Amino acid sequence: MSSNTAVKRWVEEITTLCQPDKVIWCDGSDTERERLTKEAVQRGELLPLNQEKLPGCYLHRSHPSDVARTEHLTFICSEKQEDAGPTNNWMAPAEARDKLTKLFRGAMRGRTLYVVPFLMGPAGSRFSKVGIEITDSIYVVLNMRIMTRMGQTALDHLGESDDFTRCLHSLGDLSPERRFICHFPEDNTVWSVGSGYGGNALLGKKCLALRLASVLGHKEGWLAEHMLILGLQNPAGEIHYIAGAFPSACGKTNLAMLVPPAAYKGWKAWCIGDDIAWLRIGSDGRLWAVNPEAGFFGVVPGTSSKTNSNAMATISRNTIYTNVALRPDNTVWWEGHDDPPASGMLDWQGRPWSPDSGEKAAHPNSRFTVPTTQCPTISPEWENANGVPISAILFGARRQHSVPLVFESRDWQHGTFLGATLTSETTAAITGKVGVVRNDSMAMRPFCGYNMADYWQHWLDIGRKLPQPPKIFRVNWFRADANGKFMWPGFSDNLRVLEWILKRCAGRGEAQETPIGYVPTVNAINRAGLNLSDSIMAQLLRVDQNEWAEAADEQHKYFTTFGGRLPKGLWEEQEALKAGLRATANAKVGAGSL
Repeated sequence: MSSNTAVKRWVEEITTLCQPDKVIWCDGSDTERERLTKEAVQRGELLPLNQEKLPGCYLHRSHPSDVARTEHLTFICSEKQEDAGPTNNWMAPAEARDKLTKLFRGAMRGRTLYVVPFLMGPAGSRFSKVGIEITDSIYVVLNMRIMTRMGQTALDHLGESDDFTRCLHSLGDLSPERRFICHFPEDNTVWSVGSGYGGNALLGKKCLALRLASVLGHKEGWLAEHMLILGLQNPAGEIHYIAGAFPSACGKTNLAMLVPPAAYKGWKAWCIGDDIAWLRIGSDGRLWAVNPEAGFFGVVPGTSSKTNSNAMATISRNTIYTNVALRPDNTVWWEGHDDPPASGMLDWQGRPWSPDSGEKAAHPNSRFTVPTTQCPTISPEWENANGVPISAILFGARRQHSVPLVFESRDWQHGTFLGATLTSETTAAITGKVGVVRNDSMAMRPFCGYNMADYWQHWLDIGRKLPQPPKIFRVNWFRADANGKFMWPGFSDNLRVLEWILKRCAGRGEAQETPIGYVPTVNAINRAGLNLSDSIMAQLLRVDQNEWAEAADEQHKYFTTFGGRLPKGLWEEQEALKAGLRATANAKVGAGSL
């Protein structure tokens, strides 16, 4: 139990509201983990897997209605609606508290209330933030132990301060009609009820580390971003760090755990983090990044030794799997696994399954939760209290058409514009239709805790204070040919693109200027060992005049939804893009293509 007066007072207040049968303060110890795991198994919330083949691994099956983030039930409860902005759902704080108080009242009768102190960021770092999550889910406790620095280390960091994020969670009755995830930025508070799914229930992750942290960053002069952090070491031993923003299920974890291709002997890739980065201006004028998390909460389908051998090694032990299929030998399976499906499997809901069932064996958004330290390529710098210096920032998304494999911004303002106008095809990581192209600015549309126009202005302000800003690039591993087949091999071979990016950061690397930015020449990216023709490469790098003219019109419509709050600099970049496209069209370069 904490001696912190503010923490104790808040826990007493919530205990009175929720009326649990028992209260347990979590200390984060191995003894506690073993006890809670045993209890979760007895209650059927975790199924032990084959402990010889998958030591320390367990399977969890969530309610069929509770398998992904529910953006339409996620609210920013700022005092003023305009502070939430048009990309967020808004609910007045008084209305939200009244509505959720009724749902929380008595919600933990017959249950245990767990007090989970947790630290986001390395212990001892002045940049780290403390949260206290109150929950009635033993699954949440065990996952928070993996995803954060949980227990006494968080309380030690907090001391007697009252500066902590108050995170209240209850499973409720798991009804979608009574499911709400509400953020109160002025109070540094999150209330979540009715869901046990990761991003809705592990409140240190998207809720604190992105939505509320983005607000704190705006106030305090730093950035909280939906970004991986990757270190690349060349044969000379030089290491450069890259941060990359990608929407969920668009390859962040694969890139964060990249394995260099055979042609790149002497290269090493170091993982710092796969999902969230907190970025601050260092005393040297560069941008420095810290990964606030302590674990990976990754998408399982498509993960294999071919696509991500490091991930396969990482999740071979001490892993909580959620909503994957179960084989007769008590090991797990999912679509894209190394092995073919076995006979006699159970699907993610525990039902008999065969390839003829007509449904996926594993849910498309099934997950693994695993400690970061188990990654074979975890960087020695991953817990550096000051973070690592960033040379380049990537904005990537899933686009089958229009967007080239890679291109570079002209400067920080233009790079901010490229991030602001990021569009991607939706995936199973959120509830709703898959494959719809939508605006996902900076891959932060679901995670920005305040008006996105103000967020973009904050990016521009950070850039003005950076004497040595990182270069900014757009990437797209998913461009497809006329038959819908991806043209770029991706995975390990993405290092070939990253090598060009690092060359550009060093003032080298061939490129041609286009209205959208600097695009590599056909031979600028190393294709040694790849069966990739000049013709395919030209298609991958093609900038189509008509497609981008349409995109510019859509960008304009999107920007107008922010009214007078939209930064002047982004309007300038939008006009520059349209002017460049007009000039190119008038010059009739390439018969309509650039």
